[in-house]
Amino acid sequence: MSQTKKSSKNNDLLNSPIPETLKRMTLPMIVGMIMLMTFGLVDTFFVSMLGTEALAAISFTFPVTFTVISLNIGLGIGTSAIIGRLNGSGDTLLAREYATGALILSFLMVGSLALVGIFTIEPIFKLMGATDELMPYIHDYMIVWYGAGIFLAIPMVGNSVLRAAGDTKTPSIVMAAGGFINAILDPILIFGLGPIPAMGIQGAAFATAIAWGIGLVYILYLLAIKRKLMLPRLLNWAEMKLTSRDILKIGLPAAGANMLTPIAGGVVTAIVAGYGPEAVAAWGVGSRLESIASILVLALSMSLPPFISQNYGANRLDRVLVSYQLSIKFVLIFQLIIYGILCLLAPYIASVFADEKTVTDLIVLFIYVVPLGYGLQGIVILTNSSFNAVHKPISALVLSVIRLFVFFVPITFVGSIYYDLHGLFWGTVIANILTAIVAFVWFSKSSKLRQKIRLPEGDQNQ
Repeated sequence: MSQTKKSSKNNDLLNSPIPETLKRMTLPMIVGMIMLMTFGLVDTFFVSMLGTEALAAISFTFPVTFTVISLNIGLGIGTSAIIGRLNGSGDTLLAREYATGALILSFLMVGSLALVGIFTIEPIFKLMGATDELMPYIHDYMIVWYGAGIFLAIPMVGNSVLRAAGDTKTPSIVMAAGGFINAILDPILIFGLGPIPAMGIQGAAFATAIAWGIGLVYILYLLAIKRKLMLPRLLNWAEMKLTSRDILKIGLPAAGANMLTPIAGGVVTAIVAGYGPEAVAAWGVGSRLESIASILVLALSMSLPPFISQNYGANRLDRVLVSYQLSIKFVLIFQLIIYGILCLLAPYIASVFADEKTVTDLIVLFIYVVPLGYGLQGIVILTNSSFNAVHKPISALVLSVIRLFVFFVPITFVGSIYYDLHGLFWGTVIANILTAIVAFVWFSKSSKLRQKIRLPEGDQNQ
């Protein structure tokens, strides 16, 4: 019965109409992502009630926490690409072995990164421009968050296994549940309730750790026992070596590409810090809003790759290109609508997250300018996901380097020199325009060339 269900899902991705299939896969992800994003927004809202210093401190943590999350994302991308292709070609038994290897690998790698992070909190954040007044807040938050990061590894990669099998509903439920638990625990742990003491900013990190810990237990039960999408045992050395090599071949460049984002973000945060803690607080709020405003892009970046990977494994390259171009068109229209809504709500949004006029004015300025480029940024994100899905991780990595260090950092820096924060904000829009053009032309030409040549499946790995 389980094998029949898996085959049915595979056939859906390989033969059903593309628009309906992408809609079916993406809608559950949007719901799940909205709840997941409450991790950030709820944390930011309640921490903002502790004052500007606490809000500035948590804003400094975004690039660093995203580095750990990026490793999980990269490993998830590698996992999804490999397992999606195996499912598309009908080799579901080997897919289970790769799923097990991916989960073990993610736990080991994220655990190692978190351990390094714990011992380098002060030097890293000092390098980013954090002041002595903010360091106690940052240390309290990060010492717990790094431990929580290990709990995050299994659910994120486990969700990639589910999506690679064509199931996007269950990952959305897992994300929604995690967001709900985090939202309930945040005010209790931050401000205290009954016998539970007020933990301040550290309470936000504990709330996240508990939510992710529950997700870890559930996803292991689901994959190993209920769905049987992984082996209910540890892999031996030979199996671990085989699965890790193939997953890392895609996962490491993908993780590297994702890690470049917080590195570049850290550089820009340091530039923003030169304008004071109010500017950093506003930048942090804007960064959190970006995740919500780009919810469709993020959902598509999770649902589109499994579709592409399975069709790539079945040598349906025509469906790969059509699904990519259809997603791009929809994202551009949707994000333009979101920009209009944000502009209308800008003063209200700013008042929710800050009381000081300087901070609210800067948040409003951010909303009027930066979200204009979110649709173009969506093109870049979906192109990166599509490159990884067709097993071209180096292309995705190079595109990320171009976006961040050829366009984003230099243009925002120059903009800040001549036009202060106005120039920095407009610099992000200009950088997104230039990168989007490069991304769309690059992937479209690559896909058309592969269709024209019609290489045998074995040669398409090259």
